[in-house]
Amino acid sequence: MRILHTSDLHIGKKLMGRERFSEYRAIFSELAEICEREGVELVLIAGDVFDTYTPSAEAEEIFYRGIKELSKLCAVLVISGNHDDYVRLTAASVLAEEQNVYIIGNNLSPVTCAKRGNVYPAASGNGWVIFEGNGERVYINALPYPNEARFKEGRSDETFEEKMTRWIACGEEGKTEKLPSVFLSHIFVAGGKVSDSEREIDLGGARAVPLSLLPACDYCALGHLHKRQRLANNIYYSGAPMQFSFDESGAEKSVNLFDLTLNGIENFRQVELSSSRKLIRLQANGVEEGVALLAANKDYFVELTLNLNAPLTPQESSTLHGYENLVSLRADVQSVENTFQTVSNKNKSSSQLFSDYYKLRYGADVPKELLALFLSLTEEE
Repeated sequence: MRILHTSDLHIGKKLMGRERFSEYRAIFSELAEICEREGVELVLIAGDVFDTYTPSAEAEEIFYRGIKELSKLCAVLVISGNHDDYVRLTAASVLAEEQNVYIIGNNLSPVTCAKRGNVYPAASGNGWVIFEGNGERVYINALPYPNEARFKEGRSDETFEEKMTRWIACGEEGKTEKLPSVFLSHIFVAGGKVSDSEREIDLGGARAVPLSLLPACDYCALGHLHKRQRLANNIYYSGAPMQFSFDESGAEKSVNLFDLTLNGIENFRQVELSSSRKLIRLQANGVEEGVALLAANKDYFVELTLNLNAPLTPQESSTLHGYENLVSLRADVQSVENTFQTVSNKNKSSSQLFSDYYKLRYGADVPKELLALFLSLTEEE
């Protein structure tokens, strides 16, 4: 069965206040082109469909229109991520399933099994689906973003690793025969590389999932981290389909495409995406050079750093901001006067601030258990 893996669409996410709706629409059009060209039979979306719990009407319209176009070509399976309100996301399941689109939230409700296309769900339980079509069958263990609150569990003496083991095992319960299999989840696996666009919250290590906990399968289709990466053998983050922060400047965006057969993964490749606007960091010595760089890079969103001997005048600032592609302007003004070193908390994550405070107050690193408790109180914000 030919499968396409993507994740972290974050529909509605802005770039420093700038809307990008046209790019999200273009992403779906490009995904549909890839599915048609490559003969994709099943699309897996590994969470974070939206950027917030309460997406705008336009963001929702883009998503539902986009997956409807995909469903004309193949089956689609979506799980909720930490940015998604799984209740809201799954509310349209009864309509989505009629289009051969299946959405699994933290209630882990089985999907409705019926033949709606060439590939369709033949069996399903709590957190798992068997897709069948064209003489092939594949098993999907689907684990949406996991935490106690989302699974409506109270506090217990279980460690996070023990809970993860239990949650993953739930999705293995339907594996009663040897089938090609996928583990589809929205989690932070230890060793993954993060970017500035991820909200830190649970990336500080307290909620990291060891590789050893992942179930035996032919392919791990992960979401949560925006940089595409391979962690080990068949364990992949597809990465987000577009650049969300300037530290991703130069990073290629793609989807993972592969055939899942009785022999495992075959014909794996990353298909590059080109429909969204790329981000670039530029540096210039003076306003004139900065203007020239902006003019030469009109197809990019630009973060521009200017090396100056004096602050910008209002006219110079107006000239620079007259370029539509300028998103972020940084001025580094050199001074011959003595300067004092200052410590800034800007851009620090909540866990970094908490860890700094604890070390200042008690003279030691914050205990892992206390950090985990702190993160559990803030992760739904």
